[in-house]
Amino acid sequence: MTATRPPTAAESRAASDSRAAPDSRAASDSRAAPDSRAASDSRAAPGSHAGFAAVVLAGGAARRMGGTDKPALPVAGRSMLERVLAAVADADPRIVVGAAAGLPAGVRATREQPPGGGPVAALAAGLAQLPAVGTGSPLAVALLAADLPLLTSDAVRQLRTALSRASRADGVVFVDESGRAQFLCGVWRPPPLRAALARLAAGRNGVLTGTSMRALVAELAVTEVSWRGTGPPPWFDCDTEDDVRRAEEWIR
Repeated sequence: MTATRPPTAAESRAASDSRAAPDSRAASDSRAAPDSRAASDSRAAPGSHAGFAAVVLAGGAARRMGGTDKPALPVAGRSMLERVLAAVADADPRIVVGAAAGLPAGVRATREQPPGGGPVAALAAGLAQLPAVGTGSPLAVALLAADLPLLTSDAVRQLRTALSRASRADGVVFVDESGRAQFLCGVWRPPPLRAALARLAAGRNGVLTGTSMRALVAELAVTEVSWRGTGPPPWFDCDTEDDVRRAEEWIR
């Protein structure tokens, strides 16, 4: 992910929280996500009281940081990966995709093949760890980058609640103050995610390596929401050492 500079507190509070994703970013057809209060269909709503899973992508190359194990870097005394996992402590299961060591008890680890295949290939590997539909599959899955040290459980709860109200949306993601959707800071319904991955794989001879997130979300109906909290933006990611220092300033 590319670091997005956080807005001021005033900007965060003033931002609208229910903009629909533009067609150019969210869908390749006319399936725009409708207003969450007006939409209704037969799909179960993964609200704040329903079970959810979490897939955390931790396999990036961190080229701008010299190839270091970026998720393991400490921010105000805790690694970025640890902070992300804490924000989804109530998810079951929690799955880390990447070369992660020393994970908390109960957290599963897997890896896309070949390693370094990109976020879509990593997502497919993570979803493969979830139960199949009809056998206890969670109603929602949080898809998160591992370098989001400002992510909180409140932010995840906002996304889950928004998805429960947007019954025709396949997923809900945060949007920053510039209007850029944060696809690796969102909550999704597993069945349409699986179907979109299958369509992409079918058009690429079964290979998802190198596929972009934009190609994936073009297959899906996405709703964008703005952060409604008073704290720092939960989608802020750390791609440089300066980003790490700025995140520490926000936390302190």
